[in-house]
Amino acid sequence: MAVQQIVDVIIPVLNEQNAVGLVIDEIPRERVRHIIVVDNGSTDDSMQVAKERGAVVLEEAARGYGNACLKGMKYIAEQTDPKPDVVVFLDGDHSDFPEHIHALLEPIRLGNAELVIGSRALGRRESGAMTPQQVFGNWLATYLLRKLYGVRYTDLGPFRAVDYPSLLQMDMQDKTYGWTVEMQLKAAKQKMQIAEVPVNYRNRIGVSKISGTVKGTILAGYKIIQTIFRYL
Repeated sequence: MAVQQIVDVIIPVLNEQNAVGLVIDEIPRERVRHIIVVDNGSTDDSMQVAKERGAVVLEEAARGYGNACLKGMKYIAEQTDPKPDVVVFLDGDHSDFPEHIHALLEPIRLGNAELVIGSRALGRRESGAMTPQQVFGNWLATYLLRKLYGVRYTDLGPFRAVDYPSLLQMDMQDKTYGWTVEMQLKAAKQKMQIAEVPVNYRNRIGVSKISGTVKGTILAGYKIIQTIFRYL
């Protein structure tokens, strides 16, 4: 009989009171031990909704997607025992389909991958779920990763699963928008086994803090490109 993977999920959240409960409800609980919601300074009831759904809720006052993810990792390192086999990162805006966790975990379970990216480019995207600037930015970033690091990705999607020892080995540092690309380029530099699986993507609930504003889009794009060149 195969040994069950111990899986923890980290969900960064900022003002997602209308979405985070749905995300938590749709996570396959039979595959997941802890659902860790990291509130990144919400002014709505996101924290209360997550607590009512049974999630571990942490607060991270320093704004930034990477800061929230690092807070969740710190909790795992300091509070959980035994440590997980796999950590899944998932957004709290209900744009991803949490049931795809099964597909993300499978390559790691089989020993075929240490990092698995949920690719929106390979899955089905609802009309309008990604803005034209997001699609272009994704293409540019994955093109640069291929040319500079010799690794083929189709997406920088935030929905991903990573083997816990490999996650620690990456020594993640980015505190803002460069988090996802930092993980992917470090996996390439460290010669990790990488896989992509198709995931579907729908229109998020509420307005994106990144693609929903011109400033957010520009800052995110700049930080992603800066991160790609930083680790050459």
